[in-house]
Amino acid sequence: MNPRIRFILQLSFTLLVCLFMIIPVAMSVMAGLTENYFVGLKSGLTLRWVNEVWQLYSDTIWLSIKLALACLVIATLIGVPAAYGLLRSRRRWANAIEELLLLPVAVPGLATALALLLAYGSYREFRGSWLFILIGHVLFTLPFMVRAVLSVMQTARLPLLEEAAASLGANFRQRFFAVVVPNCLSGILAGALMVFTLSIGEFNITWMLHTPLTKTLPVGLADSYASMRLEVGSAYTLIFLVMIVPLLVAIQWAGRLSSPRR
Repeated sequence: MNPRIRFILQLSFTLLVCLFMIIPVAMSVMAGLTENYFVGLKSGLTLRWVNEVWQLYSDTIWLSIKLALACLVIATLIGVPAAYGLLRSRRRWANAIEELLLLPVAVPGLATALALLLAYGSYREFRGSWLFILIGHVLFTLPFMVRAVLSVMQTARLPLLEEAAASLGANFRQRFFAVVVPNCLSGILAGALMVFTLSIGEFNITWMLHTPLTKTLPVGLADSYASMRLEVGSAYTLIFLVMIVPLLVAIQWAGRLSSPRR
């Protein structure tokens, strides 16, 4: 086949796939910005539905941000030392632990939430707190932090760098914060962005663990589509995309940042 024809066919197929994925999102965004979706753009553009979503569901947005930030802090404080421990350990159980870290990702979120309910659901004050949801988010996102950091650590020749620092008189704390952390910073950044994004968009675990007073952004989004007008749900989707898309772009940027080190 002629190379130019092959290129045109490949480009056409790629554009069709992109349109197939982008058009529904664009239609949803437009529904949230039009006065009446069924009339279309003829009804006029408006921010009425966005303002209504903010008035009705702003607490879910702030709670999602608070959850994501808390989840990020905990996942970083646990994930970075855990990745370092797995890197330094030469025992057989280290490989088993590394594989078990993927268990919360492989197990359905509803099953994880059900396990948390069975274990801690009897504590009423804790059950009604946003901290209960935070535990589920940490369990779900922690493997992504550990994997991101560990993959960078394995390619940064940290043992060799640590030995050089130790020969110069650096103690463990100095080696960890002056050698280990700076050399795996790109992995920490990529893992942090992934944890934050996954926490904001997590639905399955949150849906099982939430209460009427602890609704998050994805749960509020589902509620708006179930009980409100289509325009309200679409406006909520627009707010969700405004929060998520920049984070996804940042994840891609962080991935490219870590590529030269690999």
